[in-house]
Amino acid sequence: MAYWLVKSEPGDWSWQDQLGVEKEPWDGVRNFQAQKNMRSMSVDDEVLFYHSGKERAVVGLCHVAVGPYPDPDDETGRFCLVDLAAKKTADHPATLTAIKAEPSLAGIPLVRQARLSVMPLDLDAFRKICEMSGL
Repeated sequence: MAYWLVKSEPGDWSWQDQLGVEKEPWDGVRNFQAQKNMRSMSVDDEVLFYHSGKERAVVGLCHVAVGPYPDPDDETGRFCLVDLAAKKTADHPATLTAIKAEPSLAGIPLVRQARLSVMPLDLDAFRKICEMSGL
């Protein structure tokens, strides 16, 4: 099993939106590094759901319900999608400020590559953020 963090603008797709569906394609990702990360996802991998924009916090936990498949809106065939399903809402969102203040998380992509929308996490970082957010 692998661990991931995905970012979404709440105005485009929020945690509440995610809770309202059984599963949803994670679409709109066109950054090649983020796409490479999505291609590495497998069914049942755990995924932290992060609200970007003003909120900047981990707000929930998903799992990969359907592994990578071709994006039907991409005529070039270069891009893929995964389907995510909600598992749990954070008891208290882990803010970016709190994450940056935690020394053990200093090396994670959320801190180092703030614009990356799909990023891997190691197990220790995943567990720490889950602990911080009550997941």
